[in-house]
Amino acid sequence: MKEVKASDLTDNLIRLIASDWMLVTAGTREKFNTMTASWGGMGHLWNRNVAFVFVRPERYTYGFIESAEGFTLTFFDENYRDALNLCGTKSGRDCNKVAEAGLTPFFTGSGLPAFAEARIIIECRKLYSAQLTREAFIESEPLNKHYNADDKLHKMYIAEIVRVWKK
Repeated sequence: MKEVKASDLTDNLIRLIASDWMLVTAGTREKFNTMTASWGGMGHLWNRNVAFVFVRPERYTYGFIESAEGFTLTFFDENYRDALNLCGTKSGRDCNKVAEAGLTPFFTGSGLPAFAEARIIIECRKLYSAQLTREAFIESEPLNKHYNADDKLHKMYIAEIVRVWKK
């Protein structure tokens, strides 16, 4: 992999996140977890390149993100769709989904977990987090469409993009 500037990524970021999906991974060398995500984005905030992701509190990965200083976002070629699907439907509480998905974990120079099979790895350092609230929805359609009355809402994480690696 070669380190590139975040601003030099030429991929369509909306398609990468919404359609191709990504793995959000956090933890330590001793214990980490990953989850598939398709909600998030990238941009420029507070004079920094940032990524933002949304994670429900009941997801096993949530605790790893909460206790870590950062996380990685990894993007794969289409032939890894089954692996991404598995990582989005199974919980690391119940199985070693990384092994089941056939992924090879490694740790970046910053100590963040990522996967050798990725075509893009984005290392992120958390800057801000906020729990979404029902009262803050200006338009009710997303709330009504994506959440039941008793569902916990996602937590948003805004993170500085500190390194980007591309195959």
